[in-house]
Amino acid sequence: MKTPVRIFLVDDDELIVTMLTRVLKGDGYEVRAMTSLQDVIAEIRSWAPAVVLLDIRLPLRSGIDILKELVEQELPTQVVMLTADDTAETAVKAMKLGAVDYLTKPFNVDEVKIVLRNIVEKGRLKREVDYLRKVHSELFDKDIVGDSQPVRVLKQKIEKMADAAVSTILMTGESGTGKELFARYAHRLIHHDDRSGCLPFIRVNCAALPENLLESELFGHARGSFTDAKTDKKGLFELAQGGSILLDEIGDMRLNLQGKLLRVLEERTVRPVGGTAEVPVDVTVIATTNRNMSEAVERGEFRMDLFFRLSTFYLHVPPLRERVVDIPLLARHFLSVLTKRYNKKTIKSFSPEAEKMLIAYPWPGNIRELRNLIERLVVLESAEMVGPEHLPGWLTSAAAQSSRAAADKFALPEKGVRLEDVEKDFILQALDRTKNNKAQAAKLLNISYDTLRYQVKKLGLE
Repeated sequence: MKTPVRIFLVDDDELIVTMLTRVLKGDGYEVRAMTSLQDVIAEIRSWAPAVVLLDIRLPLRSGIDILKELVEQELPTQVVMLTADDTAETAVKAMKLGAVDYLTKPFNVDEVKIVLRNIVEKGRLKREVDYLRKVHSELFDKDIVGDSQPVRVLKQKIEKMADAAVSTILMTGESGTGKELFARYAHRLIHHDDRSGCLPFIRVNCAALPENLLESELFGHARGSFTDAKTDKKGLFELAQGGSILLDEIGDMRLNLQGKLLRVLEERTVRPVGGTAEVPVDVTVIATTNRNMSEAVERGEFRMDLFFRLSTFYLHVPPLRERVVDIPLLARHFLSVLTKRYNKKTIKSFSPEAEKMLIAYPWPGNIRELRNLIERLVVLESAEMVGPEHLPGWLTSAAAQSSRAAADKFALPEKGVRLEDVEKDFILQALDRTKNNKAQAAKLLNISYDTLRYQVKKLGLE
């Protein structure tokens, strides 16, 4: 059952009090009124109304003085001043002191209802925004968690792109690597966002929406452009004005829509479906995909010109197995966030043996898989320290197998070795075995295609 909004009325005119009480109760408000000033502040503090209707001219004490005291005590209530002064100079002064509005006597009942409805709606929206910001800060931490070399390099690249205020970025990486998190990081830096979520960051999954709906969602539509188009509708590019739009799974976008997206990126305007006018858009476009885009272009599944346009500023988010240094940091981070979310005070840390197993496991599902595991532990376990016995059997078995395989395959020579020579040797072996097929060689080396291309270039093997 919905709790009625509380309205507190302070006025020495009993006729006004009776009339307003009847009208407001009829509209579903819970009303409490006082015609005397005895303990009025204490009553407001204890009852905690959403809105106080406060007469300016009161016997013994001014309504302005009461307003000042309410503001000084920072009570969570909105104050509307009631005045019989047609010039309303005192009411305007009251608004400068902290009142949100004023009403002039004699009242127009509809005006009273409108003022209260607006105040209540603004309060509801503020609570929703505060809640969403809280959830946002929990889901997407203020900073990237990780201290590995790949993460440091990636953050440096994003910072350079932000300094240059680039308008288009392509991010690739396996599922679960945190591409959206890095995209939000880029958004904050490019737009100098204060992390309050004031600037729009709109995400659209290009693979989830049907082709006939995706164009309308992205670019909007004009009234009557198709059967269900009852009114004009702004697209996501317009709604993201001044901020960023994240085109998730861009590699799954249909070819005919790719051409329209290319025109938007080049001209920075959109044309709604069924519309005739071009609408300018000032947005940062961040596209992400887990596909091998070069292979998609070769197969004719993705336009070459769009790929070149997107990949001018290109970033690859490494899988978790290539940033093992970050695994303990991420595990502790998720433990901290999720114990707060589920109000669990028992689990405080991981044992050294458990951390070794987390590091040894290859994490095919990347960071998303790690987070899901920690969430399961937080909900189901009650030990103060997570040990190997608390980890699922499939993880400990896979971790042990991975450790044995690594120990069997590689042994550091007694005199040491140049790591670059080892990398070069294995890359050459993989390319030789696959007859120079980079995609197959990358699979043999258990790295992404883009990582292999980067290593080939870095080591001068082109």
